[in-house]
Amino acid sequence: MMKIMSKDRTDLKGMTLPELEILLSRWGKERYRARQISRWIYQQFAGDFAAMTDLSKGFRGELSRECRISSPPVEKVETSADGTEKYLFRLEDGETVEGVLIPEEDRRTLCISSQVGCALRCGFCATGAAGFRRNMSSAEIVHQVCIAVKRLAKRGERLTNVVFMGMGEPLENPAEVSRAIEILLSQSGFGLSGKRVTVSTAGVSKAMLELAERFPVSFAVSINAPRDELRSRLMPINRRYPLGELVAAMKKIPLRSGRKVTAEYVLLAGINDFESDARDLALLLKGARVKVNLIPFNAHEYGDFISPSPETADRFREVLLAAGIQTITRERRGADIRAACGQLRGAAEAKTP
Repeated sequence: MMKIMSKDRTDLKGMTLPELEILLSRWGKERYRARQISRWIYQQFAGDFAAMTDLSKGFRGELSRECRISSPPVEKVETSADGTEKYLFRLEDGETVEGVLIPEEDRRTLCISSQVGCALRCGFCATGAAGFRRNMSSAEIVHQVCIAVKRLAKRGERLTNVVFMGMGEPLENPAEVSRAIEILLSQSGFGLSGKRVTVSTAGVSKAMLELAERFPVSFAVSINAPRDELRSRLMPINRRYPLGELVAAMKKIPLRSGRKVTAEYVLLAGINDFESDARDLALLLKGARVKVNLIPFNAHEYGDFISPSPETADRFREVLLAAGIQTITRERRGADIRAACGQLRGAAEAKTP
C-alpha cells in the first residue's frame, strides 16, 4: 500500500480483503478474521480495535500494538440551500481535499476525490488551478465514504452511489483507486454494485480500459469539445489522448446490463456551445453506446469562462437528441458553497490565475 507518512503501525484502512488475509496469515490467523476486521472498519466504522468485540482480547491487543485505523478529521462541513453537503478533510500530512454528498429523492450520491489537486490543468476547473500536490492513498479515498455512510446512518439513510468526480484524475492514480474500488464493491466492505460506482476521467484511455476489464463499474468521460484543436486548448491531456483514440477506447469498454458510457460536456458560452459543435459532437460519438451529460459551466474565481444561457443549452441538447443520442442537462447542485462540478479545490491557494 502507498504510505503517506512514516508510521510505526500498519494502517488497515484502505487494505483490500486479500491484503488483510495475507497480513493476518503471517501471524497465523484464520482467513475469516480478515472479513471480521473489514466489516468492523467499513460497516461499523470502528476507530480502534477495542470495539471489535468478536475478536479475542489478546488478538485485539496484538492488533493495537502492530496496526492502526486512520481517520483524518472532517475540518469543515458546508450545507447548500439545496441540501448538498461539502466536506473538507484534513489529511495526516496537512493537505486537504473535499468530498460532496448530493441528496436526491431516491439516491444519496457521494462525490469523492482521488488526488490532492490535479496536474491536468483543464482550463475550466478550479482544482487544476491549485496545481498538483500528490496522489491520495486508498485509505484516504475510502475514508471519505466511511464518513458519509456514518453521517447518513444517523439520519436513517444509506449511501446509494459513489462517483470519482471530485478533486484529481482517478486514472492518474490507478493502483490506489483500484484498491478503493475493490473495497467499495466487496461484501466485507461497502457492498456496492458496480453500476453504483462511477469513475470519471479526462480521458486516460489505456488506464480506463485496464480498469474496465477488472471491475464492472460505470465510466464518465470528459469530452468538452468535438474537435482536437479546441479540446487541446481546453484540456491539455488531449495532446496525449486525442479524441479519435479516446472515443475508440470508449467503444471498447465492456458494458453490462445495457449500460452506456457517459460523455460529459461542460458548456462554455461562446467557446463550445454552438449548434455546429453539437452536430460535430453527434458525428464524433456516432456508433458509440453513450449518453451525453451536458454541464453548464460553474463559475469560480480561477477562470474567465461563463455559462451559456438556458436557451443555448436547450438548443445544444435538441441537436443531440435529434441525432438519436440520449442527452440530459445536469442540474446544478451546491454551487452556492462551491461544491458543483469544477469548483472543488480543498483549502489550497491557486498557483496560477
